[in-house]
Amino acid sequence: MKLHLFHLFARWSLALAAALSLSACAVGYLLDNEVQTFSGLTALPAEPTYRFERLPSHLEATQAQMEAMAEGALAKVGLRRDDANARLSVLISGQVQRVLSPWAQSWGGWAGVGWGYRSARIGLGMPFGRMESPWYQRDVSIIIRELPSHRVVYETRATNAGPWMDSGTVFPVIFDAAMEGFPAPPPGPRRVDIRVGH
Repeated sequence: MKLHLFHLFARWSLALAAALSLSACAVGYLLDNEVQTFSGLTALPAEPTYRFERLPSHLEATQAQMEAMAEGALAKVGLRRDDANARLSVLISGQVQRVLSPWAQSWGGWAGVGWGYRSARIGLGMPFGRMESPWYQRDVSIIIRELPSHRVVYETRATNAGPWMDSGTVFPVIFDAAMEGFPAPPPGPRRVDIRVGH
């Protein structure tokens, strides 16, 4: 009987999780990003053309993907890629790591019920065994230099933490947040919220 109830509960939990996921896709979600920027610019450069700069440690394929995800954010603020006639260089970096969710808890089953399924790993946020929800922290940075002097004129960083697994969707939005306010953003740390989806 206990095992039957456990399986019913697990099926119900999976159905609920699927419904919530579809609901989030339909209405979209809000990405809250922590941003800090340092700018030596007061206006968009007269010739806002740039090329990407790479460090020796950058893996070509990975860095190319990261640059592609940042390119839209740069275009939105008026910067134009032109490798042959660049007046600026842009160094992009980004990383993602799985971290412990701030909502993670460890339960030993329903209090007072004593079903004894302490080793069950459901991961749906329901009180059976150890519950872990995927949680990811993503960090991006953009450093813009004048050419040919290589003087840094703009530096911005943005961080986002949440359950979103699709880096291809999330990273471009974090780059948008990092470039918010270009070329003269508000001073000091700030939060930039951007809605993803409908």
